[in-house]
Amino acid sequence: MKIAVDFDGTIVEHRYPYLGKEIPFAFDSLKLIQKQGHDLILWTYRSGKELKEAVEYCRTNGLEFYAVNKNYPEEVFDESISRKINADIYIDDRNFGGLPDWGAIYLKIVGKEYNASLIFEQKNASGLNKLFRKYFMK
Repeated sequence: MKIAVDFDGTIVEHRYPYLGKEIPFAFDSLKLIQKQGHDLILWTYRSGKELKEAVEYCRTNGLEFYAVNKNYPEEVFDESISRKINADIYIDDRNFGGLPDWGAIYLKIVGKEYNASLIFEQKNASGLNKLFRKYFMK
Protein backbone atom coordinates (compact mmCIF):
# COMPACT_ATOMS: atom_id res chain seq x y z
CA MET A 1 0.00 0.00 0.00
CA LYS A 2 0.93 3.64 -0.33
CA ILE A 3 0.50 5.37 3.01
CA ALA A 4 0.54 9.17 3.34
CA VAL A 5 1.72 10.33 6.77
CA ASP A 6 1.45 13.82 8.21
CA PHE A 7 4.33 15.19 10.31
CA ASP A 8 3.18 17.77 12.89
CA GLY A 9 0.78 16.23 15.39
CA THR A 10 1.22 12.78 13.85
CA ILE A 11 4.90 11.84 13.96
CA VAL A 12 5.86 14.63 16.36
CA GLU A 13 3.94 16.88 18.74
CA HIS A 14 2.66 20.15 17.26
CA ARG A 15 5.37 22.81 17.55
CA TYR A 16 5.31 24.20 14.01
CA PRO A 17 7.48 25.83 12.74
CA TYR A 18 9.77 24.11 15.28
CA LEU A 19 10.26 20.36 15.66
CA GLY A 20 8.16 18.77 18.39
CA LYS A 21 9.01 15.68 20.40
CA GLU A 22 8.32 12.29 18.84
CA ILE A 23 4.86 10.91 19.50
CA PRO A 24 5.49 7.59 21.29
CA PHE A 25 6.12 4.69 18.89
CA ALA A 26 5.73 6.80 15.73
CA PHE A 27 9.15 5.97 14.30
CA ASP A 28 9.13 2.34 15.47
CA SER A 29 5.67 1.79 13.97
CA LEU A 30 6.47 3.48 10.67
CA LYS A 31 9.71 1.52 10.25
CA LEU A 32 7.83 -1.73 10.93
CA ILE A 33 5.17 -0.74 8.40
CA GLN A 34 7.92 -0.16 5.83
CA LYS A 35 9.40 -3.58 6.60
CA GLN A 36 6.00 -5.04 5.68
CA GLY A 37 6.61 -3.64 2.16
CA HIS A 38 4.46 -0.50 2.26
CA ASP A 39 5.56 2.81 0.70
CA LEU A 40 5.43 5.79 3.06
CA ILE A 41 4.90 9.29 1.73
CA LEU A 42 5.52 12.26 4.00
CA TRP A 43 2.50 14.47 3.39
CA THR A 44 2.83 17.72 5.30
CA TYR A 45 2.04 21.41 5.23
CA ARG A 46 5.74 22.12 5.74
CA SER A 47 7.85 23.50 2.91
CA GLY A 48 11.27 25.03 2.41
CA LYS A 49 13.56 25.07 5.44
CA GLU A 50 10.91 23.62 7.78
CA LEU A 51 10.31 20.70 5.41
CA LYS A 52 14.04 19.97 5.11
CA GLU A 53 14.32 19.97 8.92
CA ALA A 54 11.42 17.51 9.22
CA VAL A 55 12.84 15.16 6.58
CA GLU A 56 16.29 15.26 8.22
CA TYR A 57 14.77 14.66 11.67
CA CYS A 58 13.02 11.56 10.33
CA ARG A 59 16.21 10.41 8.60
CA THR A 60 18.25 10.73 11.82
CA ASN A 61 15.59 8.56 13.49
CA GLY A 62 16.00 5.88 10.82
CA LEU A 63 12.99 6.74 8.66
CA GLU A 64 13.32 7.41 4.93
CA PHE A 65 10.23 8.16 2.86
CA TYR A 66 9.33 6.85 -0.59
CA ALA A 67 8.37 10.44 -1.50
CA VAL A 68 7.88 13.80 0.22
CA ASN A 69 4.78 15.86 -0.64
CA LYS A 70 4.65 14.01 -3.97
CA ASN A 71 2.95 10.90 -5.33
CA TYR A 72 6.31 9.46 -6.41
CA PRO A 73 9.90 10.70 -6.03
CA GLU A 74 10.31 11.98 -9.61
CA GLU A 75 7.03 13.94 -9.71
CA VAL A 76 7.42 17.59 -10.71
CA PHE A 77 5.01 20.13 -9.24
CA ASP A 78 2.35 21.04 -11.80
CA GLU A 79 -0.30 23.58 -10.79
CA SER A 80 -2.80 22.02 -13.21
CA ILE A 81 -3.15 18.85 -11.12
CA SER A 82 -4.52 18.28 -7.65
CA ARG A 83 -2.02 18.38 -4.79
CA LYS A 84 -3.86 15.60 -3.00
CA ILE A 85 -1.54 12.65 -2.58
CA ASN A 86 -2.71 9.39 -4.16
CA ALA A 87 -2.54 6.95 -1.22
CA ASP A 88 -4.40 3.94 0.11
CA ILE A 89 -4.31 5.23 3.70
CA TYR A 90 -3.82 8.69 5.21
CA ILE A 91 -2.45 8.94 8.75
CA ASP A 92 -3.15 12.42 10.11
CA ASP A 93 -4.07 13.85 13.50
CA ARG A 94 -6.65 16.11 11.82
CA ASN A 95 -8.86 13.27 10.61
CA PHE A 96 -12.29 12.82 12.12
CA GLY A 97 -11.85 11.22 15.52
CA GLY A 98 -8.24 12.31 15.91
CA LEU A 99 -5.08 10.23 15.80
CA PRO A 100 -5.28 6.70 17.24
CA ASP A 101 -2.18 5.55 19.10
CA TRP A 102 0.57 4.09 16.94
CA GLY A 103 0.01 0.56 18.24
CA ALA A 104 -3.55 0.63 16.91
CA ILE A 105 -2.41 2.11 13.59
CA TYR A 106 0.28 -0.53 13.10
CA LEU A 107 -1.99 -3.44 13.96
CA LYS A 108 -4.76 -2.18 11.67
CA ILE A 109 -2.34 -1.89 8.73
CA VAL A 110 -0.85 -5.35 9.21
CA GLY A 111 -4.26 -6.90 9.79
CA LYS A 112 -3.99 -7.90 13.42
CA GLU A 113 -6.60 -7.35 16.11
CA TYR A 114 -5.86 -4.50 18.49
CA ASN A 115 -6.19 -5.04 22.24
CA ALA A 116 -5.98 -1.64 23.92
CA SER A 117 -5.66 -3.15 27.38
CA LEU A 118 -2.25 -4.55 26.40
CA ILE A 119 -0.99 -1.03 25.71
CA PHE A 120 -2.64 0.90 28.51
CA GLU A 121 -1.96 -1.53 31.35
CA GLN A 122 1.63 -0.26 31.38
CA LYS A 123 2.17 2.95 33.37
CA ASN A 124 5.57 4.22 32.20
CA ALA A 125 7.46 4.71 28.94
CA SER A 126 9.99 1.95 29.60
CA GLY A 127 7.12 -0.47 30.22
CA LEU A 128 5.51 0.63 26.98
CA ASN A 129 8.79 0.12 25.13
CA LYS A 130 9.08 -3.42 26.51
CA LEU A 131 5.45 -4.13 25.63
CA PHE A 132 5.89 -2.73 22.13
CA ARG A 133 8.91 -4.95 21.51
CA LYS A 134 7.16 -8.00 22.95
CA TYR A 135 4.04 -7.76 20.80
CA PHE A 136 5.12 -5.90 17.68
CA MET A 137 8.76 -6.76 17.02
CA LYS A 138 8.23 -10.51 16.48
